[in-house]
Amino acid sequence: MHIMELIERQRLDYASKHRLRGTLLAHLVAVPVFIAGNAALVAALLLGMWTAAVFALAAMMVSLAWQGRCHRGEPEQPAPFSGPCQAIVRILIEQWVTFPHFVFSGDWALALREAPAA
Repeated sequence: MHIMELIERQRLDYASKHRLRGTLLAHLVAVPVFIAGNAALVAALLLGMWTAAVFALAAMMVSLAWQGRCHRGEPEQPAPFSGPCQAIVRILIEQWVTFPHFVFSGDWALALREAPAA
């Protein structure tokens, strides 16, 4: 699948996979943590700062684990990954493109208003 098709597919069904208040709020914190960790990982690797790279990778993993835990309660689950390469690509696109678009388009706020009370 072409990268633009993947981005469009994620964008179109993102709201249906993110309906619960807890998932929405967790993503609002966890995605920036992932992005910061990802940027820090690249910088640390380029600068040869191996300890910083380990901490950056740990931040990314904790962020993804938290998001995954929240997704368990969602009525609609994301499609399973077809392999490790697809998992990496889909995760990076969701974190760097799809979720920020979801927030800045106003769809996150709409989903939060429509989320069932906990």
